[in-house]
Amino acid sequence: MYTWQYYDVILIGVFVSMALGVLVGLFTSIPPSVSVAGFGLVSAAFIGHGLFVNGPVDDASDLTDEVDALN
Repeated sequence: MYTWQYYDVILIGVFVSMALGVLVGLFTSIPPSVSVAGFGLVSAAFIGHGLFVNGPVDDASDLTDEVDALN
């Protein structure tokens, strides 16, 4: 059975926020360019949280490990 991971929720949040931006732009009097840009900021907040608040490393020392695949 599949269990939800943190980054699954981040990706869903990005998709839902951008989709809401399109839907608000289509079905309200708010111009699509404004609604997509506004919800794009929400999407950027999800991405920023995933990268900087709860980053994909366990410890700061993981950032100094060499990547063998690139050598």
